[in-house]
Amino acid sequence: MFNTLYKKCLNFASHKKSKYYLAIISFVESSFFPIPPDIMLIPMVIAKKTEFIKFFLIATIFSVLGGIFGYLIGVFFLDLGMHIMNFYGYEDKIISMKNSLLQSDNFYAWLGILFLAGFTPLPYKVFTIASGLIGFNILIFILISLISRGLRFFIVSYLSYKFGETFNKFMNNHGSKWFIIVGLLIVIIGLVIHLISKSYV
Repeated sequence: MFNTLYKKCLNFASHKKSKYYLAIISFVESSFFPIPPDIMLIPMVIAKKTEFIKFFLIATIFSVLGGIFGYLIGVFFLDLGMHIMNFYGYEDKIISMKNSLLQSDNFYAWLGILFLAGFTPLPYKVFTIASGLIGFNILIFILISLISRGLRFFIVSYLSYKFGETFNKFMNNHGSKWFIIVGLLIVIIGLVIHLISKSYV
């Protein structure tokens, strides 16, 4: 099933209405769809390099809108949200997440996890729904989603624009590891800044 969806998404990248398909895939991937929009974004940028900013913005905006939709699933459609969480193996962790979020240290931990989910290959959709289920602040959720998704899709778009097929091959072979390492570095830097700022308060 995943292989079939993957191939269809690749075909959508060369379609005359590829921008609309990119918007749809970016939206649904943030709440339930298993194939990331990068699959379309990279070949689209390589094919039309002058439009890489436009493609990056489409992917970012609709991914965040999809994330908000996932958040609302968590808030208003508990059963559906739990089914999706169960599909990705996170159902049993939701209660402990909700209880631990009441502690300030875990609040900042959730910020880091949410950023990593938006930036790395971690299942972002799980954390959009989970954020709604546990009642995470929606404005902070949107801000972190904009930063993480925007940073991810800008990097993918820019490097596709700059290096073309070389970057595409690199992503196919090492993309997941690369994003995890960079994402962790960003979170660690943010944590260090937070700890330093607390020491001066």
